[in-house]
Amino acid sequence: MTSREKILKALNHEAGPVPMDFGSTPITGMHSSCVAALRDYYGLEKRRVKIHEPYQMLGLLEDDLLDALGVDTVGMEGLSTIFGFAPSDWKEWTTPWGQEVLVPGQFNVVQNEKGTYIYPQGDTSAAFSGHMPASGYFFDSIVRQPEIDDDNLNPEDNLEEFVLLTDEEVAQIKQFAEAASAGGRAVVGAVGGTAFGDIALVPAPFLKEPKGIRDIEEWYVSTVIRQDYIHEVFSRQTEIALANLEKVQAVVGEMMDVIVICGTDFGTQSGTFCSPDTYNELWHPYYKQVNDWIHANTTWKTFKHSCGAVENFMSLFIESGFDIINPVQCSAAGMEPQTLKDRYGDDLVFWGGGIDTQHVLPFGTPEEVREQVRERCEIFSKNGGFVFDAIHNVQAKTPTQNIVAMVDAVHEFNGD
Repeated sequence: MTSREKILKALNHEAGPVPMDFGSTPITGMHSSCVAALRDYYGLEKRRVKIHEPYQMLGLLEDDLLDALGVDTVGMEGLSTIFGFAPSDWKEWTTPWGQEVLVPGQFNVVQNEKGTYIYPQGDTSAAFSGHMPASGYFFDSIVRQPEIDDDNLNPEDNLEEFVLLTDEEVAQIKQFAEAASAGGRAVVGAVGGTAFGDIALVPAPFLKEPKGIRDIEEWYVSTVIRQDYIHEVFSRQTEIALANLEKVQAVVGEMMDVIVICGTDFGTQSGTFCSPDTYNELWHPYYKQVNDWIHANTTWKTFKHSCGAVENFMSLFIESGFDIINPVQCSAAGMEPQTLKDRYGDDLVFWGGGIDTQHVLPFGTPEEVREQVRERCEIFSKNGGFVFDAIHNVQAKTPTQNIVAMVDAVHEFNGD
């Protein structure tokens, strides 16, 4: 059975070996320091890790490491990073923690005693849009909220980043799909513009001078007091997204297996950011349009990311047409694995939930890691519907022996 066949069986809720994903998305990746450590552990060629996602400083898992780990997925290359420049024209850089890496050519930063500051689109004449604290391992967005005048708010200001793909960009996406699909792994991709109100994107770290509502707190307030404005933004965003989906489907076809729709979080450690009624009012209509179009016109499965305690949103996600839920944060309130599988396992594929990345993976022993992985695989893999992954990205300073124990436990479960 090929890697792609393993993934497709899981996506179709058919029993089979547990497939594994690491690195196919910006929410299922590994910190660059962990990627380097794994390359050393497996005795792979010495080379600088590429920082393909600089916001979280994620390292690219190249084919030799994917083979060593036994990963069954691969991500399509993207047109741009979250800071608005392409992941290309690589150049050397040394991180604040001393790792020698490769970064995109337009990765332009300033460093001082307070940390590392990055420019949007690599434009050194613009204001910084991201900051990595001196002792940190990833960037935070810098909010550049213009003064809000409620009498003159224009939804077009929050739509600046949503544009129709050019013919050149569509041709690039086709090339990315061809390259990704050549290796026998399941292909995971994305089409920009389908993430409604993703709080990582609201501050627009990719724009030089963002307009509209860009402060995170103000955006959440707006979902209560400015719902008409949010509806206008989401409605127009949906129109653009559907047009771009049609363009991409025409050239990608069945080369792509899974499409990441959004990373919009609805949960905290103990509850949700909004009520089910607010979700149904603001998000459901637009998610439903996007998912319905994809299901009517493609073979792709749709991927929803939401951290936190979202058990009471699972049925809403199903009604909105999502096939996959990630990262399955089992440490949050009400997110017990067996309960999730029993209630939603027939309708949702659990992509994640394989190991607790807050406690067990970074701080447990290798045996504790193995034990939890085996338990999660036993619960989530029954009758298919499970793709093993950690809960969100594997963070910096995670012990290499624990990462290896996690991966080995999946293969042991499968009898590899």
